[in-house]
Amino acid sequence: MESKWLEDFVSLAETRSFSRSADLRHVTQPAFSRRIQSLEAWLGTDLIDRTSYPTRLTAAGEVFYEQAVAMLGQINNTRALLRGKRPTAQTTIDFAVPHTLSLTYMPKWLSSLESGFGSINTRLIALNVHDAVMTIVEGGCDLLLCYQHPRQPVQLDASRYDMLTMGTETLRPYSRCDRNGKPDYLFPGTSKAPVPFLSYTSNAYLGRMVELMMADVKRPLHLIKHYETDMSESLKMMALEGHGVAFLPESSVVREVRNRQLARTDGPAGEWEVEMEIRLYRERPTAQRAGKALVARLWEYLVDMEAARDGRPKGAAASGGKASGRSARAAERRDS
Repeated sequence: MESKWLEDFVSLAETRSFSRSADLRHVTQPAFSRRIQSLEAWLGTDLIDRTSYPTRLTAAGEVFYEQAVAMLGQINNTRALLRGKRPTAQTTIDFAVPHTLSLTYMPKWLSSLESGFGSINTRLIALNVHDAVMTIVEGGCDLLLCYQHPRQPVQLDASRYDMLTMGTETLRPYSRCDRNGKPDYLFPGTSKAPVPFLSYTSNAYLGRMVELMMADVKRPLHLIKHYETDMSESLKMMALEGHGVAFLPESSVVREVRNRQLARTDGPAGEWEVEMEIRLYRERPTAQRAGKALVARLWEYLVDMEAARDGRPKGAAASGGKASGRSARAAERRDS
């Protein structure tokens, strides 16, 4: 049994809605339903009465709900205890970060912090976007850095979490190119000569962004899938070897484009691209959960930096309770 099955079941017991709980747990409804079924199979009994609407628990489900809440409480308390016992727990900031941002954004951002805020000890947990979001929800990190797009939002409760917008990232198609910067492949391809496509898996956040973009373009794309992974760095290496076209974050290919190893396959018009925000989240401190003093000082520093750039008084949040930060692309260009 996996602890996330317990969390799924508790959510379903409280919302009485598969679709609502799937949204809250950041998974598709079919995947959420499969996880509930896996829990029932492990327990050997039905927890959900599927003959009624709205959703309700069986008698066994009602009993198990209390047990699941207690078990999750014990798990979370034990983790908090052990994390607090780490020698550097209070002087280290734990970040949950998607793999791509851990490679492209984090190193340069931490370098920029050293000149103003000072050096900090960090512990980076590199995950996919969904698992990174769940890490902060479950109390497994201090700060979450992730992508955000209105059509694929990170659904964190604004009354519980503070947010800063750190910059933007553009996802575009790239392929290997010659010394003159001419790409090996060009969009949109044809039905007789489709473009070899290096794809994200369907459960990857960037993969879903590509799917949304493709659904919006006016001209059809003619692609034939040659490779699939949830890692953008793997797609970049495949593109560099000439295996096809990959949609890659702009900040991850600055050096390769400058050195004429990769080129955009969509031309200068940018017909096949999508822009995302890069956001930083923390759980809002409360009397019961004050959080680390170091995290509070860093957050205050970041808010003041944004206020200074926007011409606002120190400590004043931007409109909507969020602050805007420098672009990841601009940072990469300046530091390259």
